[in-house]
Amino acid sequence: MREIPPQPIQKTATTLTFRAAPAKCGKLCCSGPMNPWASQVWDHNPFRTKKQPSMNSRKPQTPPPACYAQTIPGLEQVASDEIRDRLGGEILRTGQGLVVFKVPEITADLLELRTVEDVFLFAWGSDQLSYRALDLDWIEKWTKSKADWPRMLALHHSIRTKPKGNPGYWLVVQQSGKHVYQRQYTRQALARGLGQAIHPKWRVVEENADIEFWLTIEGTQAICGLRLSDRTMRHRTYKREHRPASLRPVLAAAMARAADIQPGMVILDPMCGAGTLLAEARLMVQSNGKGKVRLLGGDVDAEALDCARLNLRTMGGGTFCRWDARRLPLAERSVDRILCNLPFGMAYGVGENLGQLYAATFMEMKRVLRPNGLGVVLTSEVAAARQAALVCRLSVAGSMRVRILGQPATYLTLRGV
Repeated sequence: MREIPPQPIQKTATTLTFRAAPAKCGKLCCSGPMNPWASQVWDHNPFRTKKQPSMNSRKPQTPPPACYAQTIPGLEQVASDEIRDRLGGEILRTGQGLVVFKVPEITADLLELRTVEDVFLFAWGSDQLSYRALDLDWIEKWTKSKADWPRMLALHHSIRTKPKGNPGYWLVVQQSGKHVYQRQYTRQALARGLGQAIHPKWRVVEENADIEFWLTIEGTQAICGLRLSDRTMRHRTYKREHRPASLRPVLAAAMARAADIQPGMVILDPMCGAGTLLAEARLMVQSNGKGKVRLLGGDVDAEALDCARLNLRTMGGGTFCRWDARRLPLAERSVDRILCNLPFGMAYGVGENLGQLYAATFMEMKRVLRPNGLGVVLTSEVAAARQAALVCRLSVAGSMRVRILGQPATYLTLRGV
């Protein structure tokens, strides 16, 4: 029995949604989620008109496959903006921690994005998994028929140096939801679908594989692709020293982006920890080719300062000092931007004095900020931060809610009144 074609119900610049054709029998060909949206991504063109005759006889060049990126939930819009600004990309759809997009050309510039943690070539995706075992048949079918794996692997090798000898590969399956099938069976379905895409001489390598095929399932949504990035995109190469509860670099980059940092500015982190915020501020300016910034960092913990010095040593360093953020040894109106991961929660031992700590810290921030200066602060105690800003006459110019390891947090952009 022939496969029933998809019935598009919506096409916009940011979303692609398809309705499944009605089931006619209980067989694989007519039941289940018939229409993976990934197979339609490159059919999408909001500017397309009626087909015009070709002006020449040359075969049109096949456009590159779509890409997708994973980021921290809540940063989808921030990542989308960076993809547009830096790569000239077109956003096709977004989901929780997910951005699907296309770019004019697949190049290593994809790996220079700061606000995403991983980048993939896009194979297929679906919004219509059923939680039933029938999903495994569809995963195998879509993996086999919806992607041009030889072409995707060639693009992968053009960005990531092809290893000498037989490369190592690995199949990564992330699965969450109340599916009747376990992750090991999902992985087996993915492997069957890949089939001849995996050369028989390739080696199975669990850690640091040269080639990684990914399938991520969350509830009814699934997305499959070929990973272009490696662990250094998520963890950064400058992160030589780590601290407990250290800020994830992608979130630090998003906060630096919100601060609108310009060359020549003085950037302060009064609670710098391992220096991640300061590092991302400098890298953001450097990646835009806009010159240099001066970095000032301090912390009450001497060991944290040692970590910050080591982490920033390879990128020009900064000025670091042990201090109390409530009593900064800085002159009034001496700083252009402030980035700060505020302490929050009982793990930091501040308990009932959290509001007082925020108020005293914000008062110092206002004192050292220059006119038109900005501060971007991260906390899960949003009410306490807003109250402290009100007391210190700092206006909240913007906010962004994110999830860090499943817990909600918000970064606020503060401006002097």
